[in-house]
Amino acid sequence: MREIVLDTETTGLDPLTGDRVVEIGCVELLNRIPTGAHYHVYINPERDMPEGAFRVHGLSREFLSDKPKFAEVADAFLEFIGHDALVIHNAAFDVGFLDHELGKLGHPKIGRDRVVDTLMLARRKNPGGQNSLDALCSRYGIDNSKRTKHGALLDSEILAEVYLELLGGRQATLGLSHLAGRTEAARGKAVAQRQTPLAPRLTEAEIASHLSFIATLSGTPLWRDYLADAEAVAAG
Repeated sequence: MREIVLDTETTGLDPLTGDRVVEIGCVELLNRIPTGAHYHVYINPERDMPEGAFRVHGLSREFLSDKPKFAEVADAFLEFIGHDALVIHNAAFDVGFLDHELGKLGHPKIGRDRVVDTLMLARRKNPGGQNSLDALCSRYGIDNSKRTKHGALLDSEILAEVYLELLGGRQATLGLSHLAGRTEAARGKAVAQRQTPLAPRLTEAEIASHLSFIATLSGTPLWRDYLADAEAVAAG
């Protein structure tokens, strides 16, 4: 199962009043394990940067002036997210902006049925508690010390950790998170299989004892299905 953890930064709060997306960050999960694959881009909003937004993410108009416009990155963005589930904190905000940008280019909107809102998950799991990304990091012991300002890629990476905690922490990945870095390298490679079965570890005496025990059982116990093979092994 492939999921994309996604975050955006914008020039403000409402795309209908002219605010634009200025950064997109995505990280890929396969079976709830980060693969290391990601998508990240800064975007020229073709407008000024309000002071309030600048204080949040630190992206100035000057910095963004030579970055690609949304129309230039839309296809690459859509290719990366594919048709997979999108994991977003306060999804209505990010999806509202992305739908507005995509709509202007004639692309379909992002279907709400493919969106997992971690804010809603957190509210259900922690009713009455603080459920901002920073608050959730504090609750689950996730290091967010690098988050001095909002950044779409860093926030997506942090959100991926929060998401797994909301789903049950280590149990959600069956403790296999240490394998995440190997996932990309393993794609497309065949898994080696043993050509010759291992020799049995049981001694001939142990096999003979087991066969004697089976002979005492009445009815049709399951072990009788394997009796012929066991006898062949005992015979050498």
